Amino acid sequence: MLSTLGVLFVAGGLAAVHVGAGRLEFLRGMPRSRWLSLCGGISVAYVFVHLLPEVTEHQSRVVEALEPTNVVLAATHERSLFIAALVGFTLFYGLEQIVRRSRRGSDSETSGGERTIQGVSGVFWIHVGSFALYNGLIGYLLLHREETGVSSLVLYAMAMGVHFVVNDYGLREHHRATYDRIGRWLLAGSILGGAAVGALVGVPELVLSLLLAFLAGGVILNVIKEELPADRESRFWAFAAGLVGYTIILLLG
Repeated sequence: MLSTLGVLFVAGGLAAVHVGAGRLEFLRGMPRSRWLSLCGGISVAYVFVHLLPEVTEHQSRVVEALEPTNVVLAATHERSLFIAALVGFTLFYGLEQIVRRSRRGSDSETSGGERTIQGVSGVFWIHVGSFALYNGLIGYLLLHREETGVSSLVLYAMAMGVHFVVNDYGLREHHRATYDRIGRWLLAGSILGGAAVGALVGVPELVLSLLLAFLAGGVILNVIKEELPADRESRFWAFAAGLVGYTIILLLG
């Protein structure tokens, strides 16, 4: 069994990703860095090969343990966790659309020709605040997953660590100096906060199952939104290499 102190140490490592990712100069520029595409592939592999099967196991137990008591529950009972994953996917899609529209409406040219974003403090707090809750959930699940061994923790931490690199890059692109000044620290702290809450508070299995499913949907959207837009000039082969490579590691782990 893993000690709580050991898990909190891992949470500190994940928090350090947000603090230091901005120093990785090789990730910047166009076409999109192959390393970001590689990280995206690793994250997606973890969701499809490890996290979604775990959600499926939880769904089976939910169906066995709960009896629907009304029409709504009867209609969603056997697919409730996959609906939660869909909710996670949809919420982050909607959030991304809000941020992109705000950015298009507020981008302006400075006298030196450098683009800047003005008057977006409200959108910034909504955007970064949502990711802070998301990171807090990831930190919480360091201690509350189906498999609790060292290898499982390492695989989860590696997948989420590279996922944070991708998210950090996207958030910095949206919010620039404001993200470096405030956002990265808030996201780093939320991971530690989530892990601390996980060490102190447990939740019923149904709630935990819903959180896992929500996370799966959120990870899928947050990777795909960074890879698919044409202006990203993403690297398919790097994405595929990350996906295939980490899939093999997960299957052998």
